[in-house]
This record gives sequence, C-alpha cells and structure tokens, in this order.
Amino acid sequence: QVQLVESGGGLVQPGGSLRLSCAASGGIAAITAMGWFRQAPGKQREWVATATNSGSPNYVDSVKGRFTISRDNAKNTVSLQMNSLRPEDTAVYYCYANARLYSDNSYSPYWGQGTQVTVSS
Repeated sequence: QVQLVESGGGLVQPGGSLRLSCAASGGIAAITAMGWFRQAPGKQREWVATATNSGSPNYVDSVKGRFTISRDNAKNTVSLQMNSLRPEDTAVYYCYANARLYSDNSYSPYWGQGTQVTVSS
C-alpha cells in the first residue's frame, strides 16, 4: 500500500523559514512527478510546486523566489524549503506523487495526510 509521509510543519513568525519533507513508499515502481498542494481554511486546495523527472521545477506565482522544491529520485522523497513566509502561506500542505505501482500498468496520483503550516506573530 502506497504511503506518503510528510514532516516539518509547524508555527513560524512572518519572515521565517520552514522545510517540509515527504517520503513515498509501498510497492512503487516509478514516479514521474512529486510536489505540493496546500489548503487554507475556507479555501480550495491550491497547487504550490512540482518537480518532475525532467525539466525545471514549477511554482505558483505567489511562492516564486521564496519556496524551493527538491527531489531525491532514488529515495522517492521531495522537500519544500519555504523562506520569507507570510501569513497568507498558512495552510495544510499536502505532498503528492504521480506514481506507478509494480502491480499496475498506469500512473495515478497519491497523497500524503497533510502537515499544518501556520505563519503568525
């Protein structure tokens, strides 16, 4: 069974930094992309960043220059370094992976359970 386990959320003051990490495991044969979404209270889930197997990472405009996504393809992990955090970055952050299992012939998205990030003074 596929599991994506996130860590690194917490409370930070505006202007501070946090690093989120996510590890995928459980019968995974291949991953084409890993990334992050977030959901603030009362809002829809929003895409934040993606790191694919090839090409440059992509970011939503509101985090460009502040967030950096990185992947370790060999370990099936992805991290999100978040700097210059703002109150509007407060949300539950979800890791995802577009993965194919050994028991499957197609790729599907898999999600972590979410980790809370709160930016407040």
